[in-house]
Amino acid sequence: MELSEALFDAKVIPYYLHQLDKVAGASHFAVSDERARELEQQLRARLPGFLVPKLVREIAGEASKTPL
Repeated sequence: MELSEALFDAKVIPYYLHQLDKVAGASHFAVSDERARELEQQLRARLPGFLVPKLVREIAGEASKTPL
């Protein structure tokens, strides 16, 4: 929530919140899709819609990001 507000203060609208690709050395940043959706719902409950980034994942071969 603080990041979205800070971005807005800097005149940046948060657009995407990415689920991480599984890569070596980044597992300590990983959260499950279920937890990511919970966090997104918490943001929706506390922020105006334009400050809630879209929760997405990039899937190899897909033309665009996939909403979760």
